[in-house]
Amino acid sequence: MSTPQEIQGALRRVRRRGVRRWASSRAVVAVTVVSAGGGPAVLLARRAGLHSAEFALPGGRTDRWESASSAGRRRLTEELGMRLPPESVLGLLDDYVTDTRLVITPVVLWGGEHAPAVDVLAVAFADLDVEPVFVASSESDRPAIRLPLHGGWLHAPTAAVLHQFREVVLHRRRTRVAAS
Repeated sequence: MSTPQEIQGALRRVRRRGVRRWASSRAVVAVTVVSAGGGPAVLLARRAGLHSAEFALPGGRTDRWESASSAGRRRLTEELGMRLPPESVLGLLDDYVTDTRLVITPVVLWGGEHAPAVDVLAVAFADLDVEPVFVASSESDRPAIRLPLHGGWLHAPTAAVLHQFREVVLHRRRTRVAAS
């Protein structure tokens, strides 16, 4: 079982890649680890989007001068109603750059004991421990990543962020999935 200290230690062992791009928009996603009935899990929120009602990490654009950690906690409060203190931040994963020049910073948070609400899915660490599928994209020269989950698919950027989380936290590997 991964404790907050073990997760924080795994994140600290990997030097994070941040991206600074002139004229790019910034956003965050909250990788919120909770202690669920079957062990540690990550929370996903149901979102209407390109792939029908898919699950994704809570997140969105940051306010000007707002730190990634503060924005991640704020977005978690806005989307899931979870208010977490600054000390809940365990670390950051690599920035992910979308084809639309949006730079997304994944913030890893410890949410403690949590019972998922309606439209929130707690994905057990074991369910995240799957091999990704890379598919050609008509919108980009690089392949898109997908992760199988409960008979469906998680798409980028959620799939990319959770794949790096799996590699760094569950397997202690220095895997990079961020685009620069």
